[in-house]
Amino acid sequence: MVASLSIHPVDLHVGQRLRLRRRELKVTQGDLAGRLGISFQQVQKYERGMNRLSASRLYEIACVLKVGVEYFFEGLEEAPAKKSQTAA
Repeated sequence: MVASLSIHPVDLHVGQRLRLRRRELKVTQGDLAGRLGISFQQVQKYERGMNRLSASRLYEIACVLKVGVEYFFEGLEEAPAKKSQTAA
């Protein structure tokens, strides 16, 4: 049986912000991956929101891309968990 893939909106947003900042600095996925000690395929998965970023990895990426961790959450709408709690 094949499980359906579900990408959480927060992971998607963080990945989009990662891609945006990487491109602003004209850093390739391969260059970023090399500085982090991971494969460029892993960077692709982060950018697509397919793989979640741990807090420590997000911090490392923020350092490499010269932004604060909060950068990746800017523009994010209210978290889905909060929406469901306010609706109840």
